[in-house]
Amino acid sequence: MSPKKQRRLAFAVALLLAGACGAALVVFALRDNVLFFYSPTDLVETPAPPGQSIRIGGLVETGSLVREEGLAVRFIVTDGQNSIPVRYSGVLPDLFREGQGVIALGARDGGGTFEASEVLAKHDEKYMPPEVADALKRSGHWEEGAPAPGSL
Repeated sequence: MSPKKQRRLAFAVALLLAGACGAALVVFALRDNVLFFYSPTDLVETPAPPGQSIRIGGLVETGSLVREEGLAVRFIVTDGQNSIPVRYSGVLPDLFREGQGVIALGARDGGGTFEASEVLAKHDEKYMPPEVADALKRSGHWEEGAPAPGSL
């Protein structure tokens, strides 16, 4: 093999190694920043470590909304099989109410309560986030063709 071909081969190998290292760094950096969706049943079966930022979704359990001092509220998110208590301090979306679909962003504390930093409610009466709808279908709490739970 001529020296010119050896230099080209070495350059190609170095380029591939640099690309692989770059891709590995990107994947490693994004690993902690990617937010996964969990239903309450998912969290009961495979709990997320306290402090890990996650999203949970389901329905706001009827009769669970408790307004505390200031903007603090407590409510329970359920998927029909399991429930997770949620604490949030802030302005709730206009469409937030009991029996409606909700997604909360935050982390679990050491006691199992979900400390939400953001709460999202569905935007109209026919919409249900696909992840929430799939979790409710898996739990048998929602049938295809029926109106979304909580929408009337």
